[in-house]
Amino acid sequence: MHPILIRIPLPGWKFLGDFHSIPIHSYGVMLGLSLVVGWYLTLGLAERDGLPKETLANCYVFTALSAVIMSRVLYYLTNPSEFTSVMELFALWRGGLVAYGGFLGGFLGSVVYLRRHKVPLWPWADVAAPSLAAGLMLTRIGCYLFGCDFGKPLGSGAPKWLQSLGTFPHWPEGTLPHGSGSPAWVQHVQHHLLDFDSPASLPVHPTQIYESLVGASLLALLFWVRKNLKFRGQVFLTFTFSYGVLRFLLEMIRDDLERGEFGPHIAEHLMISGGLLVFAIAYIVCMAPSVGDPTMRRMTQVIALVPPLVAYLLLKPASFADQEPIQLSTSQWVALLTAVPAAIAYMVYFKAAEAHPESALALNLDEFYAAHPEQRPGGKVEELEDDAHEKTDQVAKEDPGKSATTADKSDAVPALDAHATEERKEQSPAGKESA
Repeated sequence: MHPILIRIPLPGWKFLGDFHSIPIHSYGVMLGLSLVVGWYLTLGLAERDGLPKETLANCYVFTALSAVIMSRVLYYLTNPSEFTSVMELFALWRGGLVAYGGFLGGFLGSVVYLRRHKVPLWPWADVAAPSLAAGLMLTRIGCYLFGCDFGKPLGSGAPKWLQSLGTFPHWPEGTLPHGSGSPAWVQHVQHHLLDFDSPASLPVHPTQIYESLVGASLLALLFWVRKNLKFRGQVFLTFTFSYGVLRFLLEMIRDDLERGEFGPHIAEHLMISGGLLVFAIAYIVCMAPSVGDPTMRRMTQVIALVPPLVAYLLLKPASFADQEPIQLSTSQWVALLTAVPAAIAYMVYFKAAEAHPESALALNLDEFYAAHPEQRPGGKVEELEDDAHEKTDQVAKEDPGKSATTADKSDAVPALDAHATEERKEQSPAGKESA
């Protein structure tokens, strides 16, 4: 039902003993696919926006490595007991990456690389953000196939199709080097909710699929924001805030113990509704003013207050004695600590864009092109022009009867045709922005 890995037999390789077949882990496949999709998506958008493709290609590699390393580090910090040797830190194909760790690691890696190469952060962040949403959509499918990051048990009244999606199997012995069942099955057995002989886990919320759908929704939202861009950084800040809110909500129905929890113990109805109220205030004050239509703006502001109110009413216990104190998960804290600053930054840049709309959309690449003239759009055409002038001057020197200004350039080099001139105009930053 939930394939974990595929073993590819290699005929004639029997002499390798246990290595005569290669296990292909579903999570590793989807992680690799997300990096490939992100590569083409990010560089395609970068080229469309007039950014230096060669430098940003290198930046993507550096950012991806930083993201993977940080996501693994954060997983280790929240689950140190799962690692018995240093080598297990490198077993990425078995899962064990924290999405928010990758987000933070990739952001810090981008800042370091771009600052060194004198490229502004926000134009890059805007073209990279859609790949984050696409990666979320793809890697969570890998999580689902492996069975990690599962949700809380479903109620008996849940639809049969949902119960089927949320049932994870007791794997045959030897499927993986460690463990004999899917993470959900193992946890339910350890908590004495199931017998060891049970063929599958209890039906749980397939939160991996929920989050994959969140990634797809965010991808559509980011492309819409790109079409209505008001300032550089708007796409990235929209992703950061939106994902923070949605991830905070999803964590409410996550049940895997690997998430990690910390912070004060507070009654659930106060902790959850309080966190959602912080998101609501951040949206109402900082982001809603960018909605042009007054009616739509007021409507979204009212809607923003619904989640904290509903959470408070649903989670409020019947009596004070029934209060259940909880801690927020690691991801919920990170969601709060990234979404709120993103909303504040969004407000600052939006106000600046209202005052100076043209400069708010400028790429500000003059310093980069001064250091890397070879990557300037149209650079090859300009080099050809310079070469033509040099050869014309040489002809004039060899034949004094011709001046440098009237020498027949066709004697030196083929003249630049109208197509080359037009190509230079199209490739210039001004030409791309006007297009």
